[in-house]
Parts: sequence; structure tokens; C-alpha cells
Amino acid sequence: MRRIKMDFNTASKLSSLISKDYAEDFFKLLVMYRDISASEAASRLNLHTKTAQDFLEGLDSFGIVSKKEVFEKKRPYFRYSLKKKELTIHIDFAALYDKKDNQDKLKWRIREKKNSGAMFKTFSKSDHISTVHFFLGKGRTCSEKKLNLTRNQGNFLFHLPFPTEPFLSVADIIKKAKIDESCIPEILDIVDVLEQYKIIERKS
Repeated sequence: MRRIKMDFNTASKLSSLISKDYAEDFFKLLVMYRDISASEAASRLNLHTKTAQDFLEGLDSFGIVSKKEVFEKKRPYFRYSLKKKELTIHIDFAALYDKKDNQDKLKWRIREKKNSGAMFKTFSKSDHISTVHFFLGKGRTCSEKKLNLTRNQGNFLFHLPFPTEPFLSVADIIKKAKIDESCIPEILDIVDVLEQYKIIERKS
């Protein structure tokens, strides 16, 4: 069994390739034939030759098929054969989160930005923020955006220093809010979002 380990972007490209509406019938041909050309496959599947060629070249780029150049009446072309009849795709979702890069953000010294226009809303007299509301654009084109927060994110923002207060590091706010270490990634995510929309400011 062939196993392909890849990043998310590469897996997305492969998924797009094998999800074509003609992919299943194409693979049936590859299983039945020792080798086949793009024009032969196209004629059997009622496809344009270039469509079949692109599909086969795509499979070749992932090592799913092998190709061999042959000559017929002095005109070279490729014949393709299936390398393996089984395929396992392995995607490491954990790799999408760069732990080392995000650990540096724990040192960021932040606070709420003055006159950001954002509204931090709580549930009644609770000790955490439930949503953050702010506006995008100006004048009549202005639109409201709302961020729904997890309990931990809301707790973090409840302890975020006001614009008139001294900056605190992200790590210190997490400690002050008594947030479990396992929840740090979601905290760093909301910090990124709030900085992007200029709701918090960071001391360099």
C-alpha cells in the first residue's frame, strides 16, 4: 500500500484531482489496463484528450502512476500505468499550528487600544467577555462584525488591561485569568485577530 504524507495544501490539490466526476471511471481503466495513453483513456471516457492528459499528469506528480515515453511513427507520447492499487493519504493536522512561532507571542505586551470603537459585551454580571463587536468601513458602507468567544477567550479579555493601564504580557494575562495551558492556542488566535482589527495595541 502506498502512503502519501503531505501538508494540507498539497492534500487539497490531490483531493481536488481525485474528486473529478470522471475520476472513478478513470481509475477503473488504470486498474484494468497494464498501461494506457491519454487519447485511449479519453476516447473510452468521452473526455477531451487534454483533460485526460492533465488528469494523468496530475496523478504522475503525486507518484500514483508512472509514465513511459514511447514512439509510434516517430511521434513520441506517454503511456501511463498505475503504480499501486491502494493509496493512503496521511495529513498531520497538528502541523497547521506552528507551536514554536506562537510561543513567541506569549511575550507580547498588550492592552486594549484607545478609541478602537470595539465593544466588549458580557453576560449579565459574569466574569468573562462573551462577544466583541466592532465596525468595518466608514459612513454608509460601514458594517458591524461580531466575534463570538470561547469561555477561555472571554476570560482572557476580561483581564485585558484598559487603554489607560500598563501593558501586560500575554503570558501574564493568561496566568491572571487562570487559563489552562492546553487552551493557549485559542488565546493566541484571538490575540492575532484583535491585533489585526486594531482592537488591541502591542508595545514593541
